[in-house]
Amino acid sequence: MNLKSTLRTSLKIVIPLVFGGLLLWLIYRNMDIKAIWEVIRRGVRYEVIAFSLLFGLLANVFRGLRWSLLIDSLKAPHSKTRAVVAVLGTYAVNLVLPRMGEVWRCGVVTKYDKIPFTKLFGTLLIDRISDVVVVGLITFILFFSNLSFFTNFSERNPELLDSFQSIFTSLWVYVCLLIVIAAVWFVFKYMSNFSLVRKAKNMLKNVWLGVKSIWLLEDKPKFLVQTLIIWVCYFMYFYVTFYAFDFTRDLGFHKGLIAFTMSSIAVAIPVQGGIGPWHFMVISTLVLFNVAETDAAAFAAVVHTIQTAWTGLCGLAAILILPLIKNNDKIQE
Repeated sequence: MNLKSTLRTSLKIVIPLVFGGLLLWLIYRNMDIKAIWEVIRRGVRYEVIAFSLLFGLLANVFRGLRWSLLIDSLKAPHSKTRAVVAVLGTYAVNLVLPRMGEVWRCGVVTKYDKIPFTKLFGTLLIDRISDVVVVGLITFILFFSNLSFFTNFSERNPELLDSFQSIFTSLWVYVCLLIVIAAVWFVFKYMSNFSLVRKAKNMLKNVWLGVKSIWLLEDKPKFLVQTLIIWVCYFMYFYVTFYAFDFTRDLGFHKGLIAFTMSSIAVAIPVQGGIGPWHFMVISTLVLFNVAETDAAAFAAVVHTIQTAWTGLCGLAAILILPLIKNNDKIQE
């Protein structure tokens, strides 16, 4: 690895980490750290949080099974076990390089099962789009059934609303988008004889084949059931932790769902483990539910730290056992 690529990789790690760390510092800098530490020491039922970890692992296992189902639709023999283990390893990679875990898992399956990377990447897009649709639907339903909460949230955090609005109201955003679309059209229309353009076309065709995996699925109900299980488990992964603290245990299912949705939105920001954005969204939400700010901060610190460490450890274990999975393990359903 040359100096330039080393520097580029280092920046990919450091910049998101610095951003998350800075946001974390801004969130906690004016809080009573001693009061937060007292909650962490004496006010947490850690056995309850330990129980919640099982739901996180189960959700990621089913994510791996769902991805394997998409790969099945490509008629490509592969190891279902490896697909699950690769998905678990994704989260460990993402803790170092945000969003690179998805690329890594496609690369792993390509290496061992000899399936074209671009086709796998197409299935990965469907995998992620499915999750965006689920979070979007939940957010949409909660938004219109809890307008007062979202109104209060935007009033307390006007800078978030302003930033979001600026993306859609800025003329430059649309100008740049049109320029990119025009440039791509021109290249593929008038430069199709260039070998690089032909390779790009072939790559996009393979990606599209992977994307079409959702239509080629022979058992679509199973895909939907697995998606439902994944998100029920993710919710339980978060909600069970409410019972580890006296100040959240009585908030109830509905408020738990709102807090879970806000935390899920935060995870979309490309920062290692959602460090910073996750804390901000969860603390801000709990405060609106009349939880003291120091208590909310302690909740976020404990839950995020333990669950992130758990995800990382499971991912690291998965990476270590990947070479031990036999290549002839072709478990198909």
